[in-house]
Amino acid sequence: MLDLNYVRANLERVRAALEARGFPTAALEDFAALDAERRRAIAESDALNARRNASSREIGALMKEGKKDEAESRRREVGELKERVAELERARDDAERRMQELLATVPNVPHESVPVGRDEAANVEARRWGEAPRFDFEPQDHVDLGTRLGILDLERAAKIASARFAILRGAGARLERALINFMLDVHTREHGYEETLPPFIVNANALFGTGQLPKFEADLFKLTDERGLYLIPTAEVPVTNIRREEILDASELPLKSVAYTPCFRSEAGSYGRDTRGVIRQHQFDKVELVKLSLPENSYEELEGLTRDAERILQKLGLHYRVVTLSTGDMSGASAKTYDLEVWLPSQNAFREISSCSNFESYQARRAQIRFRRAGGAKPEYVHTLNGSGLAVGRTWLAILENYQQPDGSVLIPEALRPYMGAEKIEAQ
Repeated sequence: MLDLNYVRANLERVRAALEARGFPTAALEDFAALDAERRRAIAESDALNARRNASSREIGALMKEGKKDEAESRRREVGELKERVAELERARDDAERRMQELLATVPNVPHESVPVGRDEAANVEARRWGEAPRFDFEPQDHVDLGTRLGILDLERAAKIASARFAILRGAGARLERALINFMLDVHTREHGYEETLPPFIVNANALFGTGQLPKFEADLFKLTDERGLYLIPTAEVPVTNIRREEILDASELPLKSVAYTPCFRSEAGSYGRDTRGVIRQHQFDKVELVKLSLPENSYEELEGLTRDAERILQKLGLHYRVVTLSTGDMSGASAKTYDLEVWLPSQNAFREISSCSNFESYQARRAQIRFRRAGGAKPEYVHTLNGSGLAVGRTWLAILENYQQPDGSVLIPEALRPYMGAEKIEAQ
């Protein structure tokens, strides 16, 4: 959430940022009107309080002069002024509350380095790594490969749940587990993250803190009991909120956490997209990287977090590219986002496998995560960052497609073989 005072002082800059995102600016008109209403209430309240103070002094003087009737009349006037001041204070508080509610729906201001554009067409490729594999046969997609190998069962998953669920069997399940352990080991042993195992169910406050609520409730799975809890859409939610409503010491930062969790999304806004296979599922595994940073270091930390996610792809030998998202393509909470896109031979295209974002103080303000510098300084908001390190299911399918062999088997990347206990997946 944006700072109220910042928006008030930089209304035109925020308006330009919203326009660059393709976000309606009507909320800012309402914000300005409420701010004017608030200012009027404060000005009138201050004037009436000054009159009350003056009248109180006059009442004392009248009583000393024995003019009790006149003094009593002034007391009634002061009482009326007090009631009016109370009304104005309620109006001021109501305006501030409504301003905060408006700001809860307004997206972040993009960093100056973000390319301006309304959609993914304005995204800018930053770099590529590796080369796409060359096949002397027609490559299959992961669904055909997984089905023929007996490691992927979508039909029975739909029978016990619904569409967009999957059953992994045998070497398929082992590959998923191997990838999770491999990613966690690299990030903890080589990149310095602390492994965290958070709850997979969270409350509404946690989802508000990271920005999923109130706008994206339709994409969430909500429990039906009276507690108002939700299945997590990503480990970003519980891990970022671990320090909610806390004041950290500046010396603790950056805090670097990595967590494996299953993730649950209704995908309410994506009907008809990526319905084949495991690219877009209601339930999927992900290893998430989360950082809490000093504000002055957060963009350096973003570059580091992105490199940490890239390193997984490099160790697995998967061709990928890094794309800087445009103002209109990144999430509302983000100030800057890099997407990592892995090469899928079956689509002859790059597909997203990780988004690495700096939210600056947007999430921290919602979740009240602050830090204090040395010398008893006033608390400041941390900057929060996160990124997939990586989406496990998409890494799984990328390995199948990029390492497939003419006989339908799949080679295991060398870095993953100690975790798999095998060099190849063959038909079961």
